[in-house]
Amino acid sequence: MSHVAIVIDSVSDMPLEVAAKQGIVIVPLEVSFGDQHFRAITEMTTDAFWERMLTPGAPLPTTAAASPGEFKVVFEAAFEQGADAIVCINVSEELSGTVKSARIAAGMLEGREIHVIDSRTASMGFGMLAQMAAELADQGKSAAEIAEFVEMRKADVDLYVALDTLEYLKRGGRISGARAALGTLVSMKPIITVINGEVEKTEQIRTRTKARERTLELLTQRPIERATILHSTQADVEEFRDQFQARSGLPDSAIQVMTIGPSVGPHLGPGCVGATIIYKR
Repeated sequence: MSHVAIVIDSVSDMPLEVAAKQGIVIVPLEVSFGDQHFRAITEMTTDAFWERMLTPGAPLPTTAAASPGEFKVVFEAAFEQGADAIVCINVSEELSGTVKSARIAAGMLEGREIHVIDSRTASMGFGMLAQMAAELADQGKSAAEIAEFVEMRKADVDLYVALDTLEYLKRGGRISGARAALGTLVSMKPIITVINGEVEKTEQIRTRTKARERTLELLTQRPIERATILHSTQADVEEFRDQFQARSGLPDSAIQVMTIGPSVGPHLGPGCVGATIIYKR
C-alpha cells in the first residue's frame, strides 16, 4: 500500500502534538520580536508567544513566510522516511508567500509526486482539511485522490472570529487601513472571516458579549461536519465552546479547541474567540 505524507504550515494553528498523532508534518513560519527571530511552534511555543506578546513594552511581533529551502528539507525527509507522495496544504496565497515557497520546493524535486494546495483559508480551516487528508491517507487513498478531495472540500470551509480590535490586522498588512478604520470606534468589536482567500470584516458589534453571540449565530447557520474553536488568551473559551455545541448539535468528537499560535496571533491580537468549521455536504 502506498504511503502519502501530509504537510501543512504553522498558520494552521495546529499544535505539534495533535499533528504528530495523525502523522501530519508542520513547516514553521518565522515570528520575530524586534531583532529576535524564531521558528513558530518549534522554537517559540504558543504559550511563550502569548507571554511575550502580552509583556508591557515588548515590540509588536511580525511574521515571515517559510522559505522554499525549509519545505524542500521537509519534503526530502518525508520521502526518505518511506512516503511515495506528498499532499501539502497551505494558508491562502493572499495572506502569505508560504504556498509559493512550497511550489518552488516541489519544483526542485523533479520526478517526485507532490501536490501543493492553496487552501484559500487560514488557521484550522486548512488544519482540518489536513486532518481529513490524513484520515484518507490512513485508508490507503492515493495522493491524487486526496488532493482532489481537499480541492473539493475547501469550498466547505468557513471561519468567523470576534476580535477586540482590527489594529493588529492593520499593522500586519492583512487588512487595509480603510477597512480597519470603521472598526476603531469606541467599543466596536469586529467579526472577521476569509472570503476568496482574503481577510474581510463582516460586521462590527458594539459590545464583546454581543459580538460573541453574533459570531455563534454566523457559525451555526448551516449543518456542520466538524469544527475547531479558536481563541487567544481567552479564559472563558469553554463557555463559548458549550454554546457552540448546543447550537450546532455536534458531538464532542467533532469539536476541537485550540489556541491561536505564533503565526496567526500577531495579526489578531489577544482577546479573540471564534471557530473554523467544515460544512456538511
